[in-house]
Amino acid sequence: MRAHTAIALRAATALGAGADAEDVVQQAFVKAYCSLGRFREGAAFKPWLLSIVANETRNTVRTAARQRTLAGREAAFVEAEPLIADSADPAVATLETERRAALLAAMEKLGEEHRLVVTYRYLLEMDESETAQALGWPRGTVKSRLNRALRKLGRLLPDFQPREGGDERE
Repeated sequence: MRAHTAIALRAATALGAGADAEDVVQQAFVKAYCSLGRFREGAAFKPWLLSIVANETRNTVRTAARQRTLAGREAAFVEAEPLIADSADPAVATLETERRAALLAAMEKLGEEHRLVVTYRYLLEMDESETAQALGWPRGTVKSRLNRALRKLGRLLPDFQPREGGDERE
């Protein structure tokens, strides 16, 4: 590690890891250690390690970009349109506001992957294929994580009843 830390940090920084360069290098060393069995004996170690650093940097940069994009989309979604029509019954409007607040609070309790898949699939109204592509996951992963997220939301919101005529997965 000592012999290659400096070059790994330079590579991560040059590839765009920025302030996350140390974390990227640390994760790359862990992955390299776990993959030592796949290292070809007699091959040069430095290029092999730097390819792991490059892949880890790419993953970190991509994840950070997704998170920034998601945060921007969520903010735009919240501000995009009025939550309740002006002509709505005040009692109905109050219930809708409470439902939305409860749902958003429950969403905050989900893990990042579950929050992402629910946000993309329902708040951003993407279908499974679009969600899979946006998150860089296989469709099966989207389905399974979405299923787990919805079950957890159901446990977090036991009194949350779908609106009449609404989607059961709300």
